[in-house]
Amino acid sequence: MIFVNEPYVSQFFKRTAKDNNIPIVGTKIAKKIGLYNGTNIIGEDEAIEIVRKTNIPIIYMTSENSIDWITKHLAFSDLPEKIKFFKDKLKFRELTKSIFPNFIFKEVRVENLKKIQFNELPLPFIIKPTVGFFSMGVYKVSNFEEWGNVIDSIVAEIDQTKDLYPEAVLDTSSFIIEQCITGEEFAVDAYYNSIGEPVILGIFRHTFSSDEDVSDRVYTTSKEIIENNLKEFTEFAARIGGLAGVKNFPVHIELRRDNDGALLPIEVNPMRFGGWCTTADMSFIAYGFNPYLYFFLQKKPNWSEALKGKEGKLFSIIVLDNSTGIDINEIKSFDYEKLLSYFEKPLELRKIDYKKYSVFGFLFTETREDNFIELKNILDSDLNEFVSTDINIEGKMDQVYR
Repeated sequence: MIFVNEPYVSQFFKRTAKDNNIPIVGTKIAKKIGLYNGTNIIGEDEAIEIVRKTNIPIIYMTSENSIDWITKHLAFSDLPEKIKFFKDKLKFRELTKSIFPNFIFKEVRVENLKKIQFNELPLPFIIKPTVGFFSMGVYKVSNFEEWGNVIDSIVAEIDQTKDLYPEAVLDTSSFIIEQCITGEEFAVDAYYNSIGEPVILGIFRHTFSSDEDVSDRVYTTSKEIIENNLKEFTEFAARIGGLAGVKNFPVHIELRRDNDGALLPIEVNPMRFGGWCTTADMSFIAYGFNPYLYFFLQKKPNWSEALKGKEGKLFSIIVLDNSTGIDINEIKSFDYEKLLSYFEKPLELRKIDYKKYSVFGFLFTETREDNFIELKNILDSDLNEFVSTDINIEGKMDQVYR
């Protein structure tokens, strides 16, 4: 069964559910999310009984906002505990300590941030909410001078995001400080099948504009990225899945390969693939198989077939987060047509209510490898060239294009 929830469900996902008669749990939000007529919607009580009677149910959620419902209604199962292994970043570090014994991390309450003995922390380090989402509240600290500014930024961001997501998705009362993992970063969509074996459904390289960048701007998949990492990432996922004991369980894994070639996990997001229906939809666009359907049917991609004819092509997801430095409430418009003109082959543009979510949208693109510059340009951009604002100049309201 499927749990759909805010902030976003793609048309591709809705079609997948309807055309394959996959049951969607009829929560209040599910009834408002614009599902297609004829979708197989089941009652909440029926969903609970299915889980009671099924040894290892196959469940997918489009958003971690559904964790609240699962925690409340499926407490009799081991599912809430399995979710917490991954969603709570402190519990995840404790779970994986046996295979990453030298990794340094510690928890700190938000009210104690200013009391930390800074000289006892590993430099550089990453600080992020113990329960977090979408790079919110994530900062890299390299020295003491940065630390004060980061604390101020965290306090400000808590105020801005406190009503966006439920506490089970974003809880800024507690933070985890952990050593900075260097090296190439990847995002991996996978599921653990009925016997706990991992099946990789997509691999994306997370490209950054600089060493200090912690944003989610560009994720890219390609034939080379898949072929170079598939075997190693499958073995990596198997180690983590073995510790958690998960079966029929979808995940979105974020990891890095350090300078010595070792793989280290950043985090594992439970019960879903990439957020906002992004990475799994892109795997379909790029390679022609449906990751959602493959999970429900317990199928494995035939990667040798899927990658035929993909030589020299980069398939990227551009996350248009508000990096302008302008308060979102002061932004009047975003020039999507201008954005599209910057790319040689836009595949799909998803406009988002940026006043509500502080994200302008998501752009799916295809780029020739020898034209990587177009991806580099959007990586380096703060997006000011696409926004317009109304500001008061000498008492007169003038539209200013930035």
